[in-house]
Amino acid sequence: MEQTYQYAWIIPFLPLSVPILIGVGLLLFPSATKSLRRMWAFQSVLVLSIVMIFSINLSIQQLNSRATYQYVWAWILNNDFSLEFGYLIDPLTSIMSILITTVGILVLIYSDNYMFHDRGYLRFFAYMSFFSTAMLGLVTSSNLIQIYIFWELVGMCSYLLIGFWFTRPVAANACQKAFVTNRVGDFGLLLGILGFYWITGSFEFRDLFQISNNLIFHNELNFLFVTWCAVLFFSGAVSKSAQFPLHVWLPDAMEGPTPISALIHAATMVAAGIFLVARLLPLFIIIPQIMNLISLIGIITLFFGATLALAQKDIKRGLAYSTMSQLGYMMLALGMGSSRSALFHLITHAYSKALLFLGSGSVIHSMQTIVGYSPTKSQNMVFMGGLKKHVPITKSAFLLGTLSLCGIPPLACFWSKDQILNDSWLYSTIFAIIAWSTAGLTAFYMFRIYLLTFEGHLNAHFQNFSGKKKTSLYSISLWGKEGFKVNKKNFHLLTLLIMTQKKSAYFFSQKIDLIDENARTRSQSFLTISRFGKKKTFVYPYESDNTILFPILILVFFTFFVGFIGISLNGVDLDILSKWLTPSINLLHQNSNYLTDWSEFAKDAVFSVSLAYLGIIIAFFFYKPPYSPFTNLDLVNSLMKTNLKRIFSDKIKNGIYTWSYNRGYIDAFYATYLTGTMRRVSEFTHFFDRQVVDGITNGVGLMSFFVGETIKSIGGGRISSYLFLYSSYVSIFLLIAYFLSRR
Repeated sequence: MEQTYQYAWIIPFLPLSVPILIGVGLLLFPSATKSLRRMWAFQSVLVLSIVMIFSINLSIQQLNSRATYQYVWAWILNNDFSLEFGYLIDPLTSIMSILITTVGILVLIYSDNYMFHDRGYLRFFAYMSFFSTAMLGLVTSSNLIQIYIFWELVGMCSYLLIGFWFTRPVAANACQKAFVTNRVGDFGLLLGILGFYWITGSFEFRDLFQISNNLIFHNELNFLFVTWCAVLFFSGAVSKSAQFPLHVWLPDAMEGPTPISALIHAATMVAAGIFLVARLLPLFIIIPQIMNLISLIGIITLFFGATLALAQKDIKRGLAYSTMSQLGYMMLALGMGSSRSALFHLITHAYSKALLFLGSGSVIHSMQTIVGYSPTKSQNMVFMGGLKKHVPITKSAFLLGTLSLCGIPPLACFWSKDQILNDSWLYSTIFAIIAWSTAGLTAFYMFRIYLLTFEGHLNAHFQNFSGKKKTSLYSISLWGKEGFKVNKKNFHLLTLLIMTQKKSAYFFSQKIDLIDENARTRSQSFLTISRFGKKKTFVYPYESDNTILFPILILVFFTFFVGFIGISLNGVDLDILSKWLTPSINLLHQNSNYLTDWSEFAKDAVFSVSLAYLGIIIAFFFYKPPYSPFTNLDLVNSLMKTNLKRIFSDKIKNGIYTWSYNRGYIDAFYATYLTGTMRRVSEFTHFFDRQVVDGITNGVGLMSFFVGETIKSIGGGRISSYLFLYSSYVSIFLLIAYFLSRR
């Protein structure tokens, strides 16, 4: 077994071979490398599959022996300073490596089809493999310096992947925003690392925990200084895991390709902050102030993310704010000391959210065949609806992912989220109320996304969340329930619909591009309209190819069954997770058995599930399709509408909608008071430098120039004249001095 651990270094470094070989191939054999480009996708999947198998093997060994293994070698040696480089294999590392590799393999298979026609196909797979190396290196790091190195590499890969389509200004701005925002937290992380090195004299985790605990226990340390160093540590996790107030980069990061959103911003990179806090929890848990701060940031983030997801029109941005909210749940659990619940939710959420993102990519892939849908507008739910019959597999998978995230049993997220909600009552009543309320909001906005995307109808007036009645581009379908038939009545409606797309609810661009006769040959013909002498073809959306659907179906399997690894009930003890994690993290402040019997389980679960169903029902009444079971319940509809009108006045609805759609005005606040202030300070500094500092220097030079020119004009070139002039000046000076001395 120990011999197996000795080869664990292949976990982070084996995927690095792919970008190296791609780079060498493009340098030496560019034509052959580009012509055989699908070979590199196969190699990427193969290499990551080997890493996955190796990680699973190590995890099984750890589950049986509960052992940890650390291997280090000297990197820098000095008299009083030594820096080692190595890897640490423990249950926390195993969980993260399995999560990264399983989701990574599925995303790579998905990307082969999704990115096949992109010119940057090879560049994409090189970036993805390098990101896998950086992320796996991060979770296997044995000391703080090594974590920081891979932490920055992960940030660099995120910058490259978010800005993959760098010719689009929105993508270029998004990757810069992500880079700058993460630099704030990363600088704090670096200061925290240096602060704790000054305290303990070591970068190793074991030394860090033991020395810090002893110094604090014996009161030999400035507790305020330790607390601030821990806060700086935590700031790195805040930025990387998109916690309030450094969350602003995450929704804009959706400008990258959808596979990037599924891998980086659902399952791996944003989980790096959660991993860091879990790794350092033995240090944080002895500092009550930092634990309170972690839980406070978590509760703010989970509620804030849920409210901002309520009115988003872009399907990926809605899922991004959902990710932010679920990461808040994980951070809340870590702040409460329930590290097991946090990591459990990290696992279940990763698979469910990856399923949702890949499902949204399948929808986007299909929507790009529809007239008037540019690659950016195909993400806008305003222009969707009625996709249920045309993409049934994607619809079913997306629905399962939605139900899982809502916390509906027996899907994965139900088991983990329910444990966090139950633990919150033991920690703080106020936090528990907010967390449980957010569970209902989660069900509402997730089903809003589902209904606007896959349900809907044509030519209906819809009471949207802003409280304004308008023609329903908000839940419209160009093809309707049974398909759209052109006649005299609806031809004018369709023409008006196309022409008013600019004014109604555009999100990214006002330009509308019609697809011509050379649209995808596999698409079914929808209708043809003669316009200005040219025929334009409408086409149905169609289900994605098998290479896109296969990863989605595998993630459906995980969404169904991965939650069972944490179940512990009477006669059903499947709680592998607690046994797995015991050697890695401090479980001192949490119960090892969350659910003791079926009655307690039912009592705890019924309230959370009821809240989820309540959110789903309210979403149905706001965004119900015309053929839903609620349509014919006239009495129930009238009662619900009356009660909802009493609860939600127009001012409240408009206020909530405006708040949510404008991202809580946080971006506007940063642009006005941070970016604007820095710009004004820079302009003042520029003015002071040019006009004052350079002005004084230039003024001295100009004065010297004018004096020289004046003297030059006086001179005639005769030495005798100069001697007479200078002697006259000296004589006058001596006479004045003489008369002054006589007085």
